[in-house]
Amino acid sequence: MKEITLILFALSATVAPAAVSQTVTNEATTSSSHSVQASPSSWFFPHNWIRGYTDFAVAPSHNEPDLGRCMFPQPASAGGTASQCTAYARYLFSGYIEIQPLARTPARHLFLFFEPRFSFGRNIPQLSYQASMEPMAYERAVGAGFELPRNFELRLTQHQVDYLGRYGSFLGPADLRTTGPYGLYTTVSVRWTFGGYGRQGVSSEY
Repeated sequence: MKEITLILFALSATVAPAAVSQTVTNEATTSSSHSVQASPSSWFFPHNWIRGYTDFAVAPSHNEPDLGRCMFPQPASAGGTASQCTAYARYLFSGYIEIQPLARTPARHLFLFFEPRFSFGRNIPQLSYQASMEPMAYERAVGAGFELPRNFELRLTQHQVDYLGRYGSFLGPADLRTTGPYGLYTTVSVRWTFGGYGRQGVSSEY
């Protein structure tokens, strides 16, 4: 749990100054009689240059997300309700942060993104359903994207999962020893958005 607290604190410490800087920049732009393009400071930190969301989800009993770490059904040798392989989450804390700091030159279309997800719980389907918030896994996707014409984006993404706490060790006969949901991978993708999704407040000019 200490590791999760440190990660969340570090993330908050990184984002908070940026958000304050954005607010100061926006206020200065609003109070100025010049347009955004005419301001010397408009090379950096345009309106909504940092954006995203956070989400906290609870899975009701019999609906727990399976992290793919444990056998199901578990073998009798795993110990039943005493089994240590309980990688079925009750709570999911996730978010998405997108940073687009430049306002001029073709580099203004470049953005960075970070998508973390923390899983908590201690459950075994059909055997044990608990409200425990034991840390299980830290999953994240990080990468860079480039805006293209007609609402297309080119994205480079790396995904990775780290198990937390006792999940970093062998969990007994039911342990499949997997690397987490989808494991470690890198993708190059093209995304198309429509209906105004995803770019509210960001200049649509290419």
